[in-house]
Amino acid sequence: MKLALIALSLVAVPAAADTAFTHANGYTIDANGQIVRFGTLVVDKTGHVKATLAEGARLPKAKRVDVHGQTLLPGLIDAHGHVMSLGQRALAVDLTDTPNLAAALATIKAKARPGAAWVQGGGWNQEVWQLGRFPTAAELDAVVSDRPAWLVRIDGHAGWANSRALALAGITAATPDPAGGRIERDASGAPTGVLVDGAMKLLTVKIPPPTPEEDDEALAKALAIMASVGLTGAHDAGIDKARWDQYRRFAATGRLTARIYAMAYGPKNLADIAPGGPIGWQHDDRLAMMAMKLQADGALGSRGAWMRAAYSDKPGETGLPFYPEGDLRSMMLVASAKGFQVNVHAIGDAANGAVLGGFAAIPESQRRLLRHRDEHAQIVSPDDLPRFARLGIIASVQPTHATSDKGMAEARVGEARLAGGYAWKSLIDSGARIAGGSDFPVEPPNPFYGLHAAITRQSRDGLPPGGWRMAEAMTLPQAFAAFTTGAAWAGHAETKVGTLTPGKWADFILVDRDPFAAPAATLWQTQVAETWLAGKRVFKRAG
Repeated sequence: MKLALIALSLVAVPAAADTAFTHANGYTIDANGQIVRFGTLVVDKTGHVKATLAEGARLPKAKRVDVHGQTLLPGLIDAHGHVMSLGQRALAVDLTDTPNLAAALATIKAKARPGAAWVQGGGWNQEVWQLGRFPTAAELDAVVSDRPAWLVRIDGHAGWANSRALALAGITAATPDPAGGRIERDASGAPTGVLVDGAMKLLTVKIPPPTPEEDDEALAKALAIMASVGLTGAHDAGIDKARWDQYRRFAATGRLTARIYAMAYGPKNLADIAPGGPIGWQHDDRLAMMAMKLQADGALGSRGAWMRAAYSDKPGETGLPFYPEGDLRSMMLVASAKGFQVNVHAIGDAANGAVLGGFAAIPESQRRLLRHRDEHAQIVSPDDLPRFARLGIIASVQPTHATSDKGMAEARVGEARLAGGYAWKSLIDSGARIAGGSDFPVEPPNPFYGLHAAITRQSRDGLPPGGWRMAEAMTLPQAFAAFTTGAAWAGHAETKVGTLTPGKWADFILVDRDPFAAPAATLWQTQVAETWLAGKRVFKRAG
């Protein structure tokens, strides 16, 4: 029987005294980076860890909560997600699990909200559908023709429009491709319905913004989903002023049930949100905005990732740099000089090289202090891999990207260029810091999917047998660290969260199995029973 999920607000164990969570199969990471075990977690009345004690140790005077042998872990942190998109996707037409175009069209027809001015959603992937091409406006017209429709690809780097939406946006055969974008066309030059990267803005500017009530519903939904999979924190990879104000409002009213490390999307949003400089952790360390997010290129699936040589399956095409390299470097330098961490999306080997070159131009003292990040670090030239450690750049990686992309990546870039692709072990062995994430809702937000992918290099159906390019697999302790201490470091929060050691916030989860004893192949099946933030329960699974 499928268990229901119950999302809670900050329902507290009374804070009048310390609380001892006893009979736990507890794990954390110590100051030396080693996995250590404990039997009791003692939380003080402020919501901080007071002590971890061995099973059988004498307990202090405290309220006792018996967890009956359940495995207790530090709350997990996703170092790269899109929080509002997660909630919006959950409330919109979701094509994530559609196996083919016909199923997708049936889902759109069934799930389109009656009365909505636009039909919106996303999650489609023509590679999974084995379509051999992008879907078309004509195909979408067959199920939605009475109003505009817009559905974003799984990676967020392409969108699928119907004819009504294309007409509303004024996109015709005469419309030129914008900088950093591409309009997919037929042999006559007419738009076929898919817009890639920078071309998406030609249409999205015509979509009416959601109401404040719709925004709040989406954020609440996202936070509930995150709590249900054991995420007590997330780094939101690209926000604007409206989103920041919404986060502050949720934090001030006790509704922010995860710690959000926000990245302003680009220089304008950075100036709008934080004209006086970085905004450190506030609202009991629930919210911070200390970083700027930039994009160097698009994604592999839409062939928008910027490659040094042509795509193996598309001769003459090398992807799309988002900015001229000099402009990208200038934005990086300016933000760093103002004291902001700079986090740059880079998928292709040309993009990663350009981003590392931009970081190299930043004074070393700034690099070390601000902890700049390469977001994704997906296809990297082997010559560039050692530069992460040498420059002090964090590799913010998403393990499930590798297991989702494996077949497509082989087709897109070929075997030779995969020598530096999804190269987590090489990065770790070189001394680079790793932060783990999912890029939700591009991938599911469940961090146990990420842990499984990191160590098995297999999809959740066990493919390929023996794992994909296993020389680059992480060990379980390395993967666990990526989603705890690594993500905490990347968010300038290592003194606050990431471990269950005295003085840090008591952010923890109870799960249905011991991930350090269970077979690796079953790790993704881990279910979160409870999620606690600052010693207060924010999620309990029914049953």
